[in-house]
Amino acid sequence: MSDSKPNQDIVSNERDNVKLSARKNMLKGLLDKANTLPNASGCYFMQDSNGHIIYVGKAKKLKSRVVSYFNQSAKSAKTQILVSHIRDFDFIITKTEAESLVLENNLIKEHKPKYNIRLKDDKSYPYVLLNYNESFPRLEYVRKPKKRKGVELFGPFPVGSNISQILRVLNKAFELRDCSLHEFNSRKTPCILHQMKQCSAPCVDLISKENYLKDLDFALDFFRSKKKVENVLEHLTSRMMKLAEHEEFEKAAALRDQIEELTLFAEKSFEQNVELLDESNLDIISYFIGESEIDISLYLVRNGNLLGHKNFNFLLDDVFHEVDEEIKLALVQYYSQNSDLIPDTIVTPFDKDSAKDMQQALSELLDVKIKVKGKSKKFESLLANAFEHAKETQRVRLENQDSVFVGLNKLKSLLSLSERPKTIECYDIAIWQGKSPTASQIFFYEGKPDKTRYRYYHLQERPEGNNDFAMMDEVFRRRLKKGELPDVFLVDGGVAQVNTVKKVLDELEINTPVVGIAKARDLKKLGFRSSDVKSSDERLIIQGRSNPYILSKCPSLMRICVQMRDEAHRFSRKLHHKAEHKRVLKSWVDDVKGLNKDIRQEVLRVNRLSVEELSKMNIKEIQDYLGIALKYARAIYEHLHTL
Repeated sequence: MSDSKPNQDIVSNERDNVKLSARKNMLKGLLDKANTLPNASGCYFMQDSNGHIIYVGKAKKLKSRVVSYFNQSAKSAKTQILVSHIRDFDFIITKTEAESLVLENNLIKEHKPKYNIRLKDDKSYPYVLLNYNESFPRLEYVRKPKKRKGVELFGPFPVGSNISQILRVLNKAFELRDCSLHEFNSRKTPCILHQMKQCSAPCVDLISKENYLKDLDFALDFFRSKKKVENVLEHLTSRMMKLAEHEEFEKAAALRDQIEELTLFAEKSFEQNVELLDESNLDIISYFIGESEIDISLYLVRNGNLLGHKNFNFLLDDVFHEVDEEIKLALVQYYSQNSDLIPDTIVTPFDKDSAKDMQQALSELLDVKIKVKGKSKKFESLLANAFEHAKETQRVRLENQDSVFVGLNKLKSLLSLSERPKTIECYDIAIWQGKSPTASQIFFYEGKPDKTRYRYYHLQERPEGNNDFAMMDEVFRRRLKKGELPDVFLVDGGVAQVNTVKKVLDELEINTPVVGIAKARDLKKLGFRSSDVKSSDERLIIQGRSNPYILSKCPSLMRICVQMRDEAHRFSRKLHHKAEHKRVLKSWVDDVKGLNKDIRQEVLRVNRLSVEELSKMNIKEIQDYLGIALKYARAIYEHLHTL
């Protein structure tokens, strides 16, 4: 017995030596392959053991850049982590630096590599959209609009400009429609807004298309220029005076209030906020490199007005090569994903060559002409302002512990991970009395939601009713079949829920960590001592830890976890309510093959008989009773006789 421990140590050491030898051989193979690459410009992409692309880079000399990953030279801890996951790589040669930028951006967009920096834009600006593909277009409030044929956009407008209220005022003042296209097409009589003199009722042809478009064009002048705004306000003031002359004081007072709102909005929209020299439609970009993070500040100037700003930040440790190159690529990503915000000119802190490369890349990606300017005395003061804003934004964020990286690094420490978790998935079950159970999968990248990777799950109804654990088991067995796992799983619940998921992960030999988030009152129900849960703080349940971690100790981590849990609640309940509504309102008519939506609605409107009573009729009797075509009556007859 005394020899068992030394024997185990020998076996363990031999196993480690075999792994180390295999690792050295693999790195040597990758280095040998890298030494065969051409010294041309292009892009390279690193792949893991599953063949997934985990990093995309570009280089003026491919051979030199890729060799640097696998040779014996000293590397940062971040690069060592990346290299430890690389099992193969590939490359594509390009002719120019701009072409490399385009290719790198496209590869990152398609594959979403784990180790590439991706700017997450979580601020959108409001627009006014006109769809001239409709006979009588309406003023629509939209964010992140998609440009298409027959659509005209006005904006973007500053956040907080109350543009939705302005649209309501313009609709009333010029009697424009604001109903949906479905409602517009289905209306047979004017709505109450027409009776209140707030809509000209184009839905029932009480105004000609020509006259409606004249009113619409007059309303749109309000967004076109300062001079045209003055004409609109003069026109409305003239109408107000005529109403007063005819002693329609109530209508005149309403129009007076509307004019005041429009005047206030116009003053804010067309005031000059910055010195723009000869440029009136531009973005000003600068960045600040702190001790651990990089902040990018982007000022949006439209029509000579400082519209607002956007801020992005990422860790300095995430930069593998030159900072300027990473930021240039990040900006190309941003503009390629936000084409509605493209200005005429982009002012950058780059040198002329880098600015030219960025200009060529954006022009190719977006098929529009864009000027990208580098450092110059002309824009020196504007760039200085943007730099100061980036610097102060970072300072305030770090002093208030708002950085997501603080929270993610804390999670790394709590779970004893080798690297910061970038991707987290959160799960929640929605069920009521065992009916229509659903689950949601919420995905966060770098502490921010990525809604393109949200998923719904319709779950099996259980004979025993509410069985949260069995349903959590089902969700994870289905999820784990799809591969591409996150760095951490987060579930809404306590120890039992965490153990349920851990059991599935262990069974499938998956070592992704799982944690739970629970409120203090929920923990008391789960058997924790009152002394351990003195307040209503949110707690993080971690396997192997005797007491839950109090999330208020790390505000950044608490914000991430609570936001994920709340988002998972919202998303799962949305699907649950939809499924339950469908289940409750489902009729036998929905199962009849060959009936379209309109025929089903007509049958439900007319029919007052039970299924048993209808089944006693022949095809002709069904046709006459329901007033439908013979083919539909036959479909109903055949369905009723197969029940």
